[in-house]
Amino acid sequence: MFNNKKQVITLIVTIGLALFLSYYQLDYYIYQPGDTTPLSSVVEMEDSFEGEGELHLVTVRGGQATPLYYLWAQIRPHYDIVELEQVRPHGISQEEYMEAQLQHMESSQEAATVVAFEAAGGDITIDYKGSFVAMVVEDMPADGYLEIGDEIIGINGQTVSSSEEIVDETSAMSVGDEIEVTFVRDGEELTTSFELDAFPDDPERPGMGVSLVTDRDVHVTPEVEYESGQIGGPSAGLMFALEVYNRLTMDDITKGRTIVGSGEIDYEGNIYRIGGVDKKVVSADRDGADIFFAAHENGREGSNYNEAVEKAEEIDTNVEIVPVDTFQDALDYLNNLE
Repeated sequence: MFNNKKQVITLIVTIGLALFLSYYQLDYYIYQPGDTTPLSSVVEMEDSFEGEGELHLVTVRGGQATPLYYLWAQIRPHYDIVELEQVRPHGISQEEYMEAQLQHMESSQEAATVVAFEAAGGDITIDYKGSFVAMVVEDMPADGYLEIGDEIIGINGQTVSSSEEIVDETSAMSVGDEIEVTFVRDGEELTTSFELDAFPDDPERPGMGVSLVTDRDVHVTPEVEYESGQIGGPSAGLMFALEVYNRLTMDDITKGRTIVGSGEIDYEGNIYRIGGVDKKVVSADRDGADIFFAAHENGREGSNYNEAVEKAEEIDTNVEIVPVDTFQDALDYLNNLE
């Protein structure tokens, strides 16, 4: 096919360069606007009500940079390039990271179910079985003291049975305080102590550097099933709760609108900060949303709500950005719509 060796070498170099640009992974991660998904296609409940409008979850798309992807992200609006360690801590494999994200998604779905059923006065029972370590962040305080699978049963002498109780205990402490942790490993009860340190992305927030999951049996009638595929993380919690509540009460809180939002939810209905809210506003605008809920963080400067408003003004969208600190805040806002 080729008449001389020079053409063959040129072809090989060209193919090699194309493969390098397309597949070589850099130590960077790229975030970009993702998709909105109607929760009517994700949440399954028998004999449940569906309103005229729609409640949507919204994602941020991301991936490890290749040279070509990195160059593309440099010129695209609403793309962010960050160091890989800011996304996946050193020592945590991609498989471990994704497993933890899927566990967070599963926990958020369960929390959303509990909040929605309790708010709607639905049929629900909960049996608590303990809180377990799902991941230990390298070079954070718990590294070398706790291991994946440890069941934490006590903090500073206080018995705990859920992740929320553990977070409450650590949140009441300060960076540098010594924490005593009682846990069960391989059937043996052990106690260890270490000093709390700040989270890399929140210098004022003390933590152990672990990801926790609570083992609890939640029984609801009608049964709720979530078909979220490989979407990970806890950020859809608020919207899951609103969808389940809407299905249970038959009040149609959407009032014909397309409602998008993002925020982690706990079992008490509190809403917490999530990442990439600016990109989620872009996605909500692109997909024709009317309302976007964002965590207000009790009015903290630089809150998700502030970030969402700033991005909404930048892209000149008509999407209404609504601040919420709790599930009830979102519900009250929707109930007051005309």
